[in-house]
Amino acid sequence: MDFSQLAMFRAVAEEGSIQAAAQRLHRVPSNLTARIKQLEEELGVDLFIRERQRLRLSTHGWAFLDYARRLLDLADEARQSVTDSKPRGPLALGSLESTAAVRIPAVLAEYHRRFPDVVLDLSTGPSGELIDGVLAGRLAAAFVDGPVSHPSLEETPVFEEELVLVSSANHPAIKRARDVNGRNIYAFRSNCSYRRLFEAWFRDDGSSPGKTFEMESYHGMLACVSAGAGLALLPRSMLQNMPSRRNVKAHELDERYRKVQIYLIRRGGLRMPSLNALLEVLARPGSTVDTSVEAAKSPPRPF
Repeated sequence: MDFSQLAMFRAVAEEGSIQAAAQRLHRVPSNLTARIKQLEEELGVDLFIRERQRLRLSTHGWAFLDYARRLLDLADEARQSVTDSKPRGPLALGSLESTAAVRIPAVLAEYHRRFPDVVLDLSTGPSGELIDGVLAGRLAAAFVDGPVSHPSLEETPVFEEELVLVSSANHPAIKRARDVNGRNIYAFRSNCSYRRLFEAWFRDDGSSPGKTFEMESYHGMLACVSAGAGLALLPRSMLQNMPSRRNVKAHELDERYRKVQIYLIRRGGLRMPSLNALLEVLARPGSTVDTSVEAAKSPPRPF
């Protein structure tokens, strides 16, 4: 087993076919087929389930993919440490949608200005999905709601968000969850931390929402809320930057549910010049980043 085999295996696993992986690696398909077969024979397991022209990872394949990604990342890190300390190459980042829209554009613009040889690849999603991406090695780092407190991750607090409950503009004041017991809510998928906090707000007051409609964007949520179809929970900073904010009303939550901390998470022990440079930009004078030990040890929210 060598690094070239691992790179081939990763490419096939991510592309889903030998042909697509060969194009990505600029190799002939027969070479990839032979090397993958050699790897499977060496390991004594089938890494793929073969279905006509497609390949699906087997149970063994999924387990091995995590290790392959980590080994390849570590090899890249080792190579950079002795050949070039200047940040360069791809940097895959993940972020909550609200953080990507409001908090980090200026950070990434400054990063690109200072380190133009780094190619930023930003994707958005709910916290649970982003954490999985960092753990699996698909993302070098991600901005998520936390603290995460995972033994395999390091985290640095970077932004504080205030969450607000949003209703239609003519809705009466909402003081507690029982005021809106049974009302429909609009949220992201179930692995969204803000959704779990929203559900906890209802549950802790002895009430429950009606139907939960899963949306793909805050703009979609606000369109439904402004029509009086339900409620949504979102960061105030995000609401303030949305053109439709005048069509809805924001209600303050109890302190226990109002403030959340956004963290930059990455795998423990990962040292990449490009990632270290991002931490440097975040911690520059005037930044809102709090890198103190006490802030990093803040207790998890109750849900």
